[in-house]
Amino acid sequence: MNHCGTQTIETERLLLRRFSADDAEAMYANWASDPEVTKFLTWPTHGSVEVTRAVLKDWVSAYAQNNYYQWAIVLKEHGSGPIGSISAVKVDDGIAKAEIGYCMGKEWWHRGIMSEALRAVIDFFFDRVGMNRIECRHDPRNPHSGQVMKKCGMVYEGTMRSADRNNQGICDLCYYALLQSDR
Repeated sequence: MNHCGTQTIETERLLLRRFSADDAEAMYANWASDPEVTKFLTWPTHGSVEVTRAVLKDWVSAYAQNNYYQWAIVLKEHGSGPIGSISAVKVDDGIAKAEIGYCMGKEWWHRGIMSEALRAVIDFFFDRVGMNRIECRHDPRNPHSGQVMKKCGMVYEGTMRSADRNNQGICDLCYYALLQSDR
């Protein structure tokens, strides 16, 4: 593994970069305060921008670790604050695996933005870090998240029943993965 921490990634439409404390208002307004966005997530909707500031403080300090990966998704044309986030929520060096999680403000849903971000992060983990397996999961009641995974070439591996808890309670999990050898 060649852990290098959160590096800036550029795609045709996106800049994936580290968060800063200055992103609190945009993060809160664009997605963290929206119960529709957080409906199927494992963290609660932020009740105030102060909650968002506290989260960002933790994220920014974690950038000191070379195995920490948390990106702000910024539209180049938008030019201002982030519209979402994408991160490695779990990394397992023993089997060279990363689990990716993501969310984005609903104003930008269904435009291929998250697929573009996920593709870029998958390439980063395979090409720069040396991962062997990238996996994602979603609540089956949120099929659009699974569509993002499929669009990025990930393979459906199965559904685990009552395997986690999100903001809807105990939930099933649909797993998708891509191996280095699948590319």
